[in-house]
Amino acid sequence: MVGLAAATLTACGAQDGAGTNSPTAVKTQINVVTLHPQSVTITAELPGRTTASLVAEVRPQVGGIIQKRLFQEGGEVKEGEALYQIDPATYQAAYDSAVAALQKAEAAVPSAQAKLERYEGLVKQNAVSKQDLDDAAASLAQAKADVASNKASVESARINFKYTTIRAPISGRIDKSSLTPGALVTAGQTTVLTTIRTLDPINVDVTQSSTNLLNLRQAIKAGRIRISGENISVKLKLDNGTIYPITGKLEFAESSVSETTGTFSVRAVFSNPDRLLLPGMYVRALVEEGVAPNSFLVPQRAVTRNTKGEPTALFVSKEGKIGQRVLTVGQNVGNSWLVSSGASDGDRVVVEGSQFVRVGQDVEAVEVVIDDTTGEVRERKQGAVFPTESGTDFAGNRGNGASVRN
Repeated sequence: MVGLAAATLTACGAQDGAGTNSPTAVKTQINVVTLHPQSVTITAELPGRTTASLVAEVRPQVGGIIQKRLFQEGGEVKEGEALYQIDPATYQAAYDSAVAALQKAEAAVPSAQAKLERYEGLVKQNAVSKQDLDDAAASLAQAKADVASNKASVESARINFKYTTIRAPISGRIDKSSLTPGALVTAGQTTVLTTIRTLDPINVDVTQSSTNLLNLRQAIKAGRIRISGENISVKLKLDNGTIYPITGKLEFAESSVSETTGTFSVRAVFSNPDRLLLPGMYVRALVEEGVAPNSFLVPQRAVTRNTKGEPTALFVSKEGKIGQRVLTVGQNVGNSWLVSSGASDGDRVVVEGSQFVRVGQDVEAVEVVIDDTTGEVRERKQGAVFPTESGTDFAGNRGNGASVRN
């Protein structure tokens, strides 16, 4: 009996030694990222559309028959380049007639001038009356007025004659022609001959929530965010998800908020040398609003939600034990969350293997590097092996958390 009791105690001791807290137990290996404070550029991702920086609708300023179309539809034109030729015959004749009338008026001036000078000498000798002198002065003034009037007529005829060649008012890409040679046009008609749009530079009009604007200004006032300067840079995310390679700048923001939508418009300007951006394209503008100093970025794959809906993450203490904290997250920065509370310098947050551990468990932490562009582990200590469904939380969900976009 004594031997059986001793054997039983020995077996129990062996079972206790196989527990997770035994010095000989194998610790679960998890991947962690060490957090450090850093200056984080705060960007707002805003929806918008591209618009041409200049738009000109081409209409005739004189009437007539279109003789020629002088441009390639869909091509690039320069300011002042000839686009259409209207039959100039009647305008040429009107110009020639105005020039002839001007010459006739100018010819009458010397005679009236000489007559006035003679009468000025004769009136002193009482050879002509004062009335005759006044009539001569009036005749000279009338002759000079006729010259001025005919000069204006010549200029008007010249302008109309010049308008028979319709020229590009701006440089840019030209649309198709709505009329062909042989069509009759009139001055100021409603039908647009064609439209020219300047595509370089090109504008991007985006909308910003007034609520986000208030939050940003309050954060700046409280010192949580530093403004990034007067020249605010803007990047573009195209409709296919790629980033436009050229950085633009913020041009202006409207001074009023829409009463119906609660938003205001912001305009950015981008260089467009390759004409990749066309008017009407849907884009998302990444606007640099400021810099948040001494901030923490926690990978999205490390953040989950508890039963209360609060964002949480698992941390590894200095003693190697798992703990859980509630975080206060702001907007997303790449594939990370901007955390304003719940994290401190040197904290090790679990980014992979969280589904295999529980709070209070001893673990072996392996430092890894997260690729912020993809959110995946880029570098891992050799020998760290995990199932393919890495980054899942306790409920089996993916560990990049719920979206809390700005």
